[in-house]
Amino acid sequence: MFRSVFCFAVTFLVTFSVCADDLDKDGIIHRDLVYRSQFPDKCQLDLYVPKKKGFATIVWFHGGGLTGGKRQLPPELLGQGFAVVGAGYRLAPDVSVRECIEDAAACVAWVFDNIEKHGGDPDKIYVSGHSAGGYLTSMLGLDRSYLKAHELDADRIAGLAPLSGQAITHFTHRKSMGLEDTDIRVDEMAPLAFIRKDAPPILVVTGDREQEMLGRYEENAYFVRMLKVVGHPDVTLYELDGFDHSGMSKHAMPLLVDWVKKIEKSSQDSK
Repeated sequence: MFRSVFCFAVTFLVTFSVCADDLDKDGIIHRDLVYRSQFPDKCQLDLYVPKKKGFATIVWFHGGGLTGGKRQLPPELLGQGFAVVGAGYRLAPDVSVRECIEDAAACVAWVFDNIEKHGGDPDKIYVSGHSAGGYLTSMLGLDRSYLKAHELDADRIAGLAPLSGQAITHFTHRKSMGLEDTDIRVDEMAPLAFIRKDAPPILVVTGDREQEMLGRYEENAYFVRMLKVVGHPDVTLYELDGFDHSGMSKHAMPLLVDWVKKIEKSSQDSK
């Protein structure tokens, strides 16, 4: 386990804001692309594409408890040399949590099928998200069944980076069962139920354990520990001291960027 403290100034050394007026300097944004034709109003994504070819891609799922939030292209991820997908998905209670995960899987499958047309490398697709988005990341990356429905092996994903996601059964699913937030479950709707040593590289980041919500740090620490116990060779945990659940997201972005670039460099060096 790694415990890291990042001050405000250091965090922003590798982040910046990107305005709509200057996007053409670094890349192009394609908006409102439908990735699941059955639900064209909800299953849309925005795609930021850099000017270079053969780039890596980060698929980003927003947070909001699976009941709120909207798709976004985090500005800290833009202009870093890789594509970014801001994914929308259907929300509870209009749909079940399982259907939220199915949307996430359909989005990732769309990226695998289409990113090469935009100049990207389908073997360099990473999946990440904050809170509910982190949960979706872990579920579709560890439970192979969701991507298998699209004839896609989850292990083709280059890396999984859940930021402050749930490792136990998501509280929105527990609520649909009439359970309290403190009624802890690990079932088929929990990433912890699918830990395996052959999963893609995993980066886990949470906020401060004393400021996170409902033991979020502790459940992620256990998630990482059990991945190591089963023999996963490449899983890392960071705790961002001084940041709560919502505040930790943008301060985790430099870690995500550096992690992707490190994997990409290692892959290049090994060729």
